[in-house]
Amino acid sequence: MKRLYSCLLRLHYNCKIIGSRIILSKLGNMDQNFLFDPSILADLDYSSWKSSFRPGVSPHTPPHGLKVRPLCATDYDKGFLGVLAQLTKVGTVTREQFMARFNAMKDDKSYYVCVIEDLNKREVIGAATLVIEQKFIHSCGMRARVEDVVVDDTYRGKQLGKILTVVLIMLSKHLGCYKISLECTDQKLPFYQQVGFKQDGTNYMVRRWEQNDV
Repeated sequence: MKRLYSCLLRLHYNCKIIGSRIILSKLGNMDQNFLFDPSILADLDYSSWKSSFRPGVSPHTPPHGLKVRPLCATDYDKGFLGVLAQLTKVGTVTREQFMARFNAMKDDKSYYVCVIEDLNKREVIGAATLVIEQKFIHSCGMRARVEDVVVDDTYRGKQLGKILTVVLIMLSKHLGCYKISLECTDQKLPFYQQVGFKQDGTNYMVRRWEQNDV
């Protein structure tokens, strides 16, 4: 059954099992199945942005042949997970697991995963995530967090990490968040300070669960 489901996804069909019946529905153009509306990125206003980029490079105009866009359902086949694996452990993620998580994040409307695609190779070569937290404080405001910023090592040195981070910063402002935060190593402090982040004196603490503890 899992193999059948995988084949149906490849053919852009969704499958539901009701009793002894298998109900198929066409998923449509998977290349247009974005995690969030791409027009949100197109409408971001960078006129107030003070940090400079190299001549001819900006979030709206990345280096030639590259495009910043929302995560798409077809990015499973475009190396998205491989890029994440350059940042941290990803593990084995099947197509079914990817689509289940993609659809859950899309329905939640609190996850904004942005990627950079090399249009010539049709490969994802960078990614970053903005997570929106709903709060009671600050008049039921929203806080944003930057997660999982990574650029393929063969594309580094082109300010792509900076582009992704600035996109998330301006996206958080566009969405009405009262602040945006992130955690990083001491080595990454200068990078994030150049785009406006400041150390606020708080301590980042973590407790990790081993797999057998879950």
